[in-house]
Amino acid sequence: MMISEAMSAKLNQQVKEEFFSYWTYLAMSYKLHEMGFRGYAKWFEMQAGEEMSHATKIAGYLVEVGAAVKLGTLETPKADYGSVKEIVQTALDHEKKITRLINECVDLAAKENDHATGNFLAWFVDEQVEEVATAQQLLNLVSLATEKIQLLMIEGRIFELRGKG
Repeated sequence: MMISEAMSAKLNQQVKEEFFSYWTYLAMSYKLHEMGFRGYAKWFEMQAGEEMSHATKIAGYLVEVGAAVKLGTLETPKADYGSVKEIVQTALDHEKKITRLINECVDLAAKENDHATGNFLAWFVDEQVEEVATAQQLLNLVSLATEKIQLLMIEGRIFELRGKG
């Protein structure tokens, strides 16, 4: 194995966190469908797909360096949200948590002089800057709305945040 046991364990934990992110955003998407916000639901469904790709990217790296991928049990994500704003705020808070966890992985790689893993994780550092900024922008937009009709009007603009507007 090309990485330490500690790094392998840390990356396996990150795989679990990324899969939990997928699961969380999927739950948010389904709740938004239930609330009648199809555009927001689609946005979070797309976000879930990104998180799945992050998990599989890290798992692929573990395989590449000869470490075992150990999939852990996922908790049931929260699904009882009262508003679009609450969902988006929760997503922003979640992305900040994921950023902290990625930074812990980077810190361990630096501590162990594991340059290969550090280089691999650099993409995730950049990705988290984008993820937090996008979630903050979405929260800023949603916070402008005080009524459901305004949320629906903003709904058409949210895909611009993904560069697909």
